[in-house]
Amino acid sequence: MTTRAGFVALIGEPNAGKSTLLNRMVGAKVSIVTHKVQTTRARIRGVAMEGVAQLVFVDTPGLFKPRRRLDRAMVAAAWGGAADADVVVLMVEAHRGITEGVETILEGLAEIGEGRTVALAINKIDKVPAEKLLGLAQDLNSRYAFAETFMISAERGHGVDDLRKWLAGKLPESPWLYPEDQIADLPMRMIAAEMTREKLTLRLHQELPYQLTVETEKWEERKDGSARVDQIIYVVRDGHKGIVLGKRGETIKSVSQAARAELEEFLGRKVHLFLQVKVRPNWLEEAERYSEMGLDFKDGN
Repeated sequence: MTTRAGFVALIGEPNAGKSTLLNRMVGAKVSIVTHKVQTTRARIRGVAMEGVAQLVFVDTPGLFKPRRRLDRAMVAAAWGGAADADVVVLMVEAHRGITEGVETILEGLAEIGEGRTVALAINKIDKVPAEKLLGLAQDLNSRYAFAETFMISAERGHGVDDLRKWLAGKLPESPWLYPEDQIADLPMRMIAAEMTREKLTLRLHQELPYQLTVETEKWEERKDGSARVDQIIYVVRDGHKGIVLGKRGETIKSVSQAARAELEEFLGRKVHLFLQVKVRPNWLEEAERYSEMGLDFKDGN
């Protein structure tokens, strides 16, 4: 049988549900999902199988107006992911409709969408009545010639199977790009760092939105089959260090327990996780930190 394989880029505004859709498609948690906007940094690839087709998903950072170097690098990564893909899926939140951000993305699609299959996925359909959905779909299709439109709920799974089947049929004939049982091409060190960063984001809410990053410094395989993982949490000032540690170290302890539990579930074995907090006032301007996140430092210029 002829196999198919290719890259699918999910693009949209922050919080449009791209990470949730990726995790639903792949059937495992490979992308950070929080209630905070703009939490995806690196272009995480999840691999899904659909019949004889292998879909490699590029979960791009949300597209928004960049204000600083990290923002600019993330937006460049998002458009880069779309430009490299075989098929692009624009995700729009049903209840928010055509925002200023969506209009900006549609303008960008006019450039990179040429000669490429671009589908529209209207997400969170359970939040609006059917007639409003149809009006939104017509409006969006009048602004850009989408190859197909899907009504989905990434969280509940509605319409996701139809979208995956359609995407599989649009990929080029090709040998598979990854082993069948591989779900993400990120190194485990980066996935582990993302898990810890997600727990910090959830725990700290508004206090430290994007002023921290997590790196896996050491990964040691032990004879008993367990792994020792040492991670550093970089913050930009001393006051932030206190917030991450929490009163009597309670915050860092609960973050560590939650991250370790998720990592153990992901790996299917015991993990010894050790977290350290370091102050690096200029980490947002250090090329090495961007490489660790899978971003290009130069894109932030």
